[in-house]
Amino acid sequence: MLVLASASPRRQELLRYAGIPFEVQAAEISEEVLPEEFAKNCAERLAREKALAVARQRPNDAVLGADTVVAVDGQILGKPADRADAARMLRMLSGREHQVITGVALIVGGQWFVSSEITRVTFSDITEKEIIDYVATGEPMDKAGAYAIQGIASRWIPRIEGDYSNVVGLPVALVYRMLRETALL
Repeated sequence: MLVLASASPRRQELLRYAGIPFEVQAAEISEEVLPEEFAKNCAERLAREKALAVARQRPNDAVLGADTVVAVDGQILGKPADRADAARMLRMLSGREHQVITGVALIVGGQWFVSSEITRVTFSDITEKEIIDYVATGEPMDKAGAYAIQGIASRWIPRIEGDYSNVVGLPVALVYRMLRETALL
């Protein structure tokens, strides 16, 4: 049985759409970025920590952990702490390209498989009013980088390079490949 170490409804929805059977068990870990940590390392570390937290409780199951971060100018943008933080992040992303990085960790029979997916996303210029109105919707509050590509923010994203599902929250093709390579599918 595959266990998803995440309470994220987006990740669950992506796995369901892909026809990948799973159960869910939330992983309670600190998602704090370590000092001077690179975005890819951070995403992979947090994915490993989530998977390990659940694998300790379910040693006979395959456990999948994932974590998504947004990086711009080498700065990691996780989930906003509050509305002001969300607005700050959106101002940083306005009119620029950034990276969305999802770390994926799979534990099967005590063996670790860790990888990540990087997608480049370009934002159009966003006005201050648009930022304030968007933050007021609440949509950015639990999203890395303070936006949801599948939601209202889609209007500001004219270009992506890479895996769309990665930006939503889980690189489905990468997960599927990892599950196939470990003979879970």
